[in-house]
Amino acid sequence: MQIGELSGRTGVSVRMLRYYEQEGLLTPARRNSGYRDYDAADVQIVNAIRMLNDAGLKLEFIRRFLPCLRSAGPILPPCPDLMAAMRQEMQVLDGKLREIRESRDMLGTYYKEMSAHL
Repeated sequence: MQIGELSGRTGVSVRMLRYYEQEGLLTPARRNSGYRDYDAADVQIVNAIRMLNDAGLKLEFIRRFLPCLRSAGPILPPCPDLMAAMRQEMQVLDGKLREIRESRDMLGTYYKEMSAHL
């Protein structure tokens, strides 16, 4: 399939697909005409990249685990290294959430105190 069809199937813009290729995340075959030729595996890879990226993971993180994404199994097969890295990333995010909650609580306290003096 050509890049426009891959874009339609995945909801990822043609521009972003070209960026994924530039970053080494996609390596489509080329037709004799020079056009990119994507297959069903590329749809799976793009969907996995998009899902991980939407979850807040950077492309450099995702790039490390492309072999896991290229398996014939489910969209995110249980690759042990990927699972460990995702667990670590969730711990980082949990820490950020705690910090945000603490900041929110502090701001709420100040707000209430200031409102009482109006």
